[in-house]
Amino acid sequence: QVQVAESGGGSVPPGGSLRLSCVGSGRTFSPYAMGWFRQAPGKEREFVAGVTWNYGSVSYAESVKGRFTISRDRANNAQYLQMNRLRLEDTATYYCGAMMSSARLYQKDNYNYWGQGTQVTVSS
Repeated sequence: QVQVAESGGGSVPPGGSLRLSCVGSGRTFSPYAMGWFRQAPGKEREFVAGVTWNYGSVSYAESVKGRFTISRDRANNAQYLQMNRLRLEDTATYYCGAMMSSARLYQKDNYNYWGQGTQVTVSS
């Protein structure tokens, strides 16, 4: 059984930085891709960034391009999201997802496993 777990959320002022981590586990953890999504109160869960596991190809939502960087560490079954120049509108619960077969990174229904989420709050 595959599991993923996020960590690293917190509260920062606008312009601050945070780094989220997600570790996957299971007897054979070999996803096609991993991704980050976020959900603010009253809103749909939306795509933030994704990375393919073997080739490291990345994709970002327009709203975070140039500010967020996704990376993965295959040896440790981990992915990371470095978030810089955070804005008030980045406030949300951030979820890590694992996609086990080839599909579009930005579609949440393509992800098979989800973490519990970690809260990111940007406030002055």
